[in-house]
Amino acid sequence: MALKIRKLSGSVGAVVSGIDVRELTNDSFTEIFGAWLDHLVLFFPDQRLSPSEQRDFAKRFGSLEVHPLTEKLEGTPEVTLLHSERGGRADVWHTDVTFNDSPPIAAVLQQLSGPESGGDTMWANQYLAFEAMSDPMREFLRGLTAIHSAWPQGHPEMKAERPAILRHPETGREALGVNRLFTTRIPQLEQSESDALLAHLFAWGERPEFTCRWSWSPGDLVIWDNRCTRHYAIGDYDSERIMHRVTVLGTYISDDSEFARAPHFVETRLSAASAFVRK
Repeated sequence: MALKIRKLSGSVGAVVSGIDVRELTNDSFTEIFGAWLDHLVLFFPDQRLSPSEQRDFAKRFGSLEVHPLTEKLEGTPEVTLLHSERGGRADVWHTDVTFNDSPPIAAVLQQLSGPESGGDTMWANQYLAFEAMSDPMREFLRGLTAIHSAWPQGHPEMKAERPAILRHPETGREALGVNRLFTTRIPQLEQSESDALLAHLFAWGERPEFTCRWSWSPGDLVIWDNRCTRHYAIGDYDSERIMHRVTVLGTYISDDSEFARAPHFVETRLSAASAFVRK
């Protein structure tokens, strides 16, 4: 069977069939890599890879992370175990690890077991989220940065600042670069202005017309581009779900991404409201 690539939705995602990723030729990988850049999320049904096979497939996209804190598999430390009953639920729209100075560029996720129904995952295309905005809003956002913090994971001291609009290092397209879980502040704005703008940008980037949705079966394999997507693991199930995940490292944004033209907003006096800025 020849390799086939079928769009999953009108906005993001494609299903790849007619291929066993353990047996990729250089030509077939080149085709898959191009499809990944075009569709942002690729779904490979019923692959059923071993941990080492999943690691080797992910390695074709870049260097791999060995996370110091997550639960790893013996013999394949690049593979993280995600267990729904041990904290492995990500039921908030987010982009992975944006609080790091160099977040991962991709993740390769495989379901080993899961509920008979429920537990779907959604992805949202942040190229389209930016491109659908009015010209004045796009120009305004190009002049701002965003602060990302690991406070949801108990480490508020881990922070990074980067442009609110990111330029993808391989496609050159601009994407909305904030997310509901980790983005805490637009530092050029007063606190209430920042809160209002971020609330709008979070909701805007999660609009249904920018999304796709995948219903998992054991052995399904997915890779997504972390530089231009958000994702959400829907928590509508009670039974356990177990997944293996490999994280790919690399260049997160293009060097020519714009930084803010305006300076950071500075509070001129101490007040009860300014405590939110100082936290």
